[in-house]
Amino acid sequence: MARFLGLLLLLAVVAYGLWPYYSLFRLNHALQASDAEALAPLVDLAAIQSHYKSRIGDSAGSFLPPRQEQPSDADQVIRWLADNLKQLGVAALDQAITLDWVRARLLAAGQRADAERGGVFGAIDFAFFESWDRFVVRFGELGRNPTFVILSLEGGAWRITDITH
Repeated sequence: MARFLGLLLLLAVVAYGLWPYYSLFRLNHALQASDAEALAPLVDLAAIQSHYKSRIGDSAGSFLPPRQEQPSDADQVIRWLADNLKQLGVAALDQAITLDWVRARLLAAGQRADAERGGVFGAIDFAFFESWDRFVVRFGELGRNPTFVILSLEGGAWRITDITH
């Protein structure tokens, strides 16, 4: 009985380890479809938009002058511009990051990484677990401007939650 339970546990671990690779297989087929809606079950647009919004917020503050008790007129104008840029950038991201955008980014990453191998699988240079519920895929070699795709386990399915370039 203990041997059976051990084999069952081993089978469960192997199945869990192969699960995100199966999601990549599904992603490959969804990208081959002409309609971007085929990606919908595999992509969490809200999470991707949220990650890009946080990057905009982090980078917008890097060019601001240090806070002063009596800021100059120029410093006040720069702060006002930065605040408005954040708001405009966040609103623009909601409109720009769509399933079509995700599809275009993934196809471009695949073509840039290696057009000869074909499909998403051929362009993957690295794919492995970062944690039990996070899987990282790298399109292209390190040092050659790779694209990283993050899959997260959400509600019983692996979904794309971030794309970085």
